[in-house]
Amino acid sequence: MTQARQAAVPRASRAPGAPWRVSLLTHRPAAAEEFYGALFGWEFAPGPGRRTRALLDGQEVAGIGQSPPDRQLPAAWTPFFASRDVDLAAGQVRLCGGTVAVGPLDSPGNGRTAVAADPSGAVFGLDESPGPAAPLTDGDRHGLPVWNELITYETARVVKFYETVCGYDQAPTAPGPDHVTLRGDGRPVAGLRGAGRAVPRDRGAHWLTHFRVTNVDRTLVQVTSLGGHVLRPPHQEASGRAATVTDPEGAVFAVLQAPA
Repeated sequence: MTQARQAAVPRASRAPGAPWRVSLLTHRPAAAEEFYGALFGWEFAPGPGRRTRALLDGQEVAGIGQSPPDRQLPAAWTPFFASRDVDLAAGQVRLCGGTVAVGPLDSPGNGRTAVAADPSGAVFGLDESPGPAAPLTDGDRHGLPVWNELITYETARVVKFYETVCGYDQAPTAPGPDHVTLRGDGRPVAGLRGAGRAVPRDRGAHWLTHFRVTNVDRTLVQVTSLGGHVLRPPHQEASGRAATVTDPEGAVFAVLQAPA
């Protein structure tokens, strides 16, 4: 993992290009609510359409959506990035070698939105929000999404893509070989890691959302007892102890414990 942040950026201060929300697409929303509610302490409230809002202390931290029943899409977490003009950004996606899968369209509660893929095939979303949301008060809270990292084949091409589409720039120092930290408004907002042939064949290039946990080892016990799986056991990073797991339907995510 690249230079993961120690706290989430409050939504009210997020610049264009900054992470805005994360959303899970799944065929079994009720089962997902049971899993993540037990794992992260989330509560749930109805959202627009077939979407459910995941809440911590009454504030939305994620969304869970119903996958179209006629399409065999894999369960997956998708990060959405803020945009001043989703229609313009969607055009830039196409010009820069990506594809737009959904939208741009008006999304109740989220303004104008689109779902796209970068040139390597990694899926992400864009949100043109009608206004700022309330800031999250505790960035180290168990169950809060705190970082998104792109696992891709090599970073050179996709760095230029996200710089153009999202308005990012690169941090001046690299955290490791073919690792890049991207910044929005001077703040680190996402990481890119070139993994070459180590990119999983069954998933290809993909965004990996990291959720804060108070204890990685205890969380992994919960993950397996709730029907999930551990893909990568705990390992030490500069930002703390991390592990990569899946929920019972196969959606991949990471859990991150802050340094002591």
